[in-house]
Amino acid sequence: MLQSLAGSSCVRLVERHRSAWCFGFLVLGYVLYLVFGAVVFSSVELPYEDLLRQELRKLKRRFLEEHECLSEPQLEQFLGRVLEASNYGVSVLSNASGNWNWDFTSALFFASTVLSTTGYGHTVPLSDGGKAFCIVYSVIGIPFTLLFLTAVVQRVTIHVTRRPVLYVHVRWGFSKQVVAIVHAVLLGFLTVSCFFFIPAAVFSVLEDDWNFLESFYFCFISLSTIGLGDYVPGEGYNQKFRELYKIGITCYLLLGLIAMLVVLETFCELHELKKFRKMFYVKKDKDEDQVHIIEHDQLSFSSITDQAAGAKEDQKQNEPFVAPPSPAMADGSTSQ
Repeated sequence: MLQSLAGSSCVRLVERHRSAWCFGFLVLGYVLYLVFGAVVFSSVELPYEDLLRQELRKLKRRFLEEHECLSEPQLEQFLGRVLEASNYGVSVLSNASGNWNWDFTSALFFASTVLSTTGYGHTVPLSDGGKAFCIVYSVIGIPFTLLFLTAVVQRVTIHVTRRPVLYVHVRWGFSKQVVAIVHAVLLGFLTVSCFFFIPAAVFSVLEDDWNFLESFYFCFISLSTIGLGDYVPGEGYNQKFRELYKIGITCYLLLGLIAMLVVLETFCELHELKKFRKMFYVKKDKDEDQVHIIEHDQLSFSSITDQAAGAKEDQKQNEPFVAPPSPAMADGSTSQ
């Protein structure tokens, strides 16, 4: 008897705080996922880093042996300066001296990566004025970009997702949830094809040093706004039509980001995902719900009264103008 009562009380306690338990498991799962990623990346990349370090040490030792007039501190000072300039996007190589990082098209590409928070890091402001302007420009531009993307995605979602799903549901009588799932899968497949596979094939042709996997990797890293900066298009030696190529890449990133957000919004509107997300949300109190209901009713009543008043005004304006009767005509009618 006591065991059954204790068990039922535990069940009621878990049900009462179900959202908190789900949120706790969500946090634990996220931390474990971070640790899992760190373990995998470390185990995969650390051997390659060690091989690269050994290769660089051998090259440095061989170079010093062949050039005895150059001391090791001088060489390290020169290499440090070269690496520092490379971090700012400036290269001392003769085959890269013709590409400027701050012409108009490159600056436009940089501005798009800043506002979209992609930030490849291959080009950064050199002057203090440029760094200060980048801060002010980002503080204003990032919220402006979020507002712009939200407005565009909301309009595109109506024509691409909601109206087609509603049309199929009404026209052929299929279940709205099933139609929404099928539509989301098809839209996701079309977006992946148009903004990942096809551009990856194009980049693998236009970029000499990229294969298809590296090109697909760049597309994913860019459109997911991760922006690691290890692959940046249009930076190769003697790139043909570099200015036009940079403008095309800028348009591709903006359109691809909009397409990704539309797909994400489409999947977020699925009934099953909404139910799944609610598991981790804090439930509203009944008092808050009643307040929201009262506010909604007040807004609805005020809107109805405003609509009724507006309808009366429209009716008065649409009625033909009739002059009010004069006092003489009114007296004559009464005397008769």
